[in-house]
Amino acid sequence: MGFFNFFSKEKKETLDKGLSKTKESVFSKIARAVAGKSKVDDEVLDNLEEVLITSDVGVETTLNIIKRIEDRVAKDKYVNTQELNNILREEIAALLTENNTVDSEEFTVPAGKKPYVIMVVGVNGVGKTTTIGKLAYQFKKANKSVYLGAADTFRAAAVEQLDIWGTRVGVPVIKQKMGSDPASVAFDTLSSAVANNADVVIIDTAGRLHNKVNLMNELTKIKNVMKKVIPDAPHEVLLVLDGSTGQNAFEQAKQFTLATEVTSMAITKLDGTAKGGVVIGISDQFKIPVKYIGLGEGIEDMQVFRKKEFVDSLFGETEK
Repeated sequence: MGFFNFFSKEKKETLDKGLSKTKESVFSKIARAVAGKSKVDDEVLDNLEEVLITSDVGVETTLNIIKRIEDRVAKDKYVNTQELNNILREEIAALLTENNTVDSEEFTVPAGKKPYVIMVVGVNGVGKTTTIGKLAYQFKKANKSVYLGAADTFRAAAVEQLDIWGTRVGVPVIKQKMGSDPASVAFDTLSSAVANNADVVIIDTAGRLHNKVNLMNELTKIKNVMKKVIPDAPHEVLLVLDGSTGQNAFEQAKQFTLATEVTSMAITKLDGTAKGGVVIGISDQFKIPVKYIGLGEGIEDMQVFRKKEFVDSLFGETEK
């Protein structure tokens, strides 16, 4: 199946709209960076460096991008400022392609893993439970049977919210009373999923502050208990980050990747912020694939992250 068979016009419009604040911010900064200049010189590159850093791309990734553009300018000898957006788009896309695995297929799970178990981690308020609900919706739409596990037992609101999503999507939610052992909830969820021949299990976990030392112990305990039911579970540890927090999302990613083996990321709330550049930096710095991006409150407003489409929406030509 070709790429454009499943990346529809509607999805591209949602992506463009969701990234519009970041795009407008970046373009206005680039316009100021090149004002009065006809070619890309050292001053333009210095200004561009500032643009990328203030757009939450991150210092290391910014320096990498600037070096790539410097090499390009040196090779091509004369590059005018009108070409800068296209060069940015090409070099950032190339950087992300080099540093990450291939783009994910649409909402699918690997064959031979049944049920496929996803453990979701992240601090409170990043959109973790909403991401789980939207994932459940997408998997169900793909004709997969889904079980949700409410292992964030420290907040009654977390269990209630997951319950609401389960009802909305039409998938079972396994839960216990507030304060129960999260690992026990995970065990019950996997046991039910196996007994009912489910395709996908998504386990919510407590969103405690990422600098708490007991986080690692709790996540390790949940993993160990899962293995009693399914020896290679969890198959995926998905870290949810709030894109609107900019540099704080980097810090959360750093802490969670130290606390547990994160295998994929979802970056949420990109539609309400000008900090969308954080996706580029996090994707580059952590060498962990950004798998999903959240672009709104609607149940359909989560997409599989596609590097080329993302960069095109961010650095493509402005509307006339």
